[in-house]
Amino acid sequence: MKESRKQGAMSPCAACKLLRRRCAQDCVFAPYFPADEPQKFANVHKVFGASNVNKMLQELPEHQRSDAVSSMVYEANARVRDPVYGCVGAISSLQQQVDILQTQLALAQAEVVHMRMRQYPSSSNNPPDNNDSPSPKLMSSQTKSFFSMDMVVDQANLGESLWSC
Repeated sequence: MKESRKQGAMSPCAACKLLRRRCAQDCVFAPYFPADEPQKFANVHKVFGASNVNKMLQELPEHQRSDAVSSMVYEANARVRDPVYGCVGAISSLQQQVDILQTQLALAQAEVVHMRMRQYPSSSNNPPDNNDSPSPKLMSSQTKSFFSMDMVVDQANLGESLWSC
């Protein structure tokens, strides 16, 4: 892109076009605000101002400028959509959605545990048959492992998802 600009074949960058100035060969805006994306710079200019953007870009090493411009464009577009909260409003909205989904997940997991409990045959409903019934020691270990497995699922998925921030 810079090669074309040095030859004079390119039109001025979006920043210089909006600011109505001559686009120099070493224009700090040109690599990040191409002429075919005028709205990109217009929003950044509206929110941050051309002078501030120029200062920020000049103070950064070249390898960090692209990321800085991406961040400024994102924030500027968010500010245009929501002038009061900007990207913080979008983040807050997404966090509320995450909280709602975590609650729904916890309810669904609790329902699964409840359904498992109802499907598991209880020892009080079945009369003891001396020939076929397992020993009480074996039965308690089966019951214990069943419940401890549910508690592991419960603690690993529910506890973290409900209370983590």
